[in-house]
Amino acid sequence: MKLGIIGTGTIVQEFLPGLSTLDGLKLQAILSTPRSLEKAQKLSREYGIVSVVTDFASLCQTDIDTVYVAIPNSLHYEYCRRALEQGLHVICEKPLATNMREAEALACLAEKQHLMLFEAITNQHMATYQKIREWLPRIGAVKMVQSQYTQYSRRYDAFKAGEILPVFDPAKAGGALADLGVYCLHFVLGLFGTPLQYKYYPNIERGIDTSGIMVLSYPGFQALCLAAKDCQGNAFSIVQGDKGSIRCDAPPNTMGKIILALNDGTREEFVDDSAAERQLPEFRNFIRALNSADYAYSRRLFAHSLAVCRVQTEARLAAGIKFPSDAV
Repeated sequence: MKLGIIGTGTIVQEFLPGLSTLDGLKLQAILSTPRSLEKAQKLSREYGIVSVVTDFASLCQTDIDTVYVAIPNSLHYEYCRRALEQGLHVICEKPLATNMREAEALACLAEKQHLMLFEAITNQHMATYQKIREWLPRIGAVKMVQSQYTQYSRRYDAFKAGEILPVFDPAKAGGALADLGVYCLHFVLGLFGTPLQYKYYPNIERGIDTSGIMVLSYPGFQALCLAAKDCQGNAFSIVQGDKGSIRCDAPPNTMGKIILALNDGTREEFVDDSAAERQLPEFRNFIRALNSADYAYSRRLFAHSLAVCRVQTEARLAAGIKFPSDAV
């Protein structure tokens, strides 16, 4: 994989130390705005990125075969589309798109171009998450599920003071559901599929959800996804059955240690030692799929991302939260 990175923000700076060590990947280029050029040049020196460019056309001339889109939500669709049209595979930061219409358009284009399109959603690729799948039959019939990610945003004070940054900007497709709640949705839907019914109950300020609760109804049980950027609380996920429970006391994007507790007193723990470098498991899978041309794998992952996007889009719109792209 010869990778071109679009963006120089926090997520890029977090994953580059680990990404630069992966086999089967070459950090070919990074695209930055002129304003962030100095930052991009510093990242290039530190992690051996071959080229630094400031426009998309130049990025496409750097001998890349894949792009990683790590820019504000409202720009995901445009840059994913442009990359696919140029014959490039795409890895896009969550959320994949601002709404279902955009996601379906990207899916059609990727299929037409015979290219892979991945949503970078960490929990689906972690050993902890796979262990939860393995343990599920042991807790009997599932009765209740909850995934919670509440984290007071350092940008919320600025928002209350009148400064609207992208994460709280409806025009930039921000909000708690798009930023944190999407991890909770992936956690639940990745285990149980698309719910029968779902509804989002948000706290809305200036047209955006600063926090909210999604209720999802499945045959025989209910699930709750709670995300907040306006208050601080515990981050955890728990699946409760009639024979026991599986609990993870960490945010649903990092996972970490999980605990199986059965009604008969059995207790087991599983720790994923790689959880500190949360982006690496997904990138290892993306590299393997691309280097081995495993299109069936990429389609399975994308089908899951589409299901999450549909729930997210429909629930958000029903709650009265609208983005500019919804009017197209």
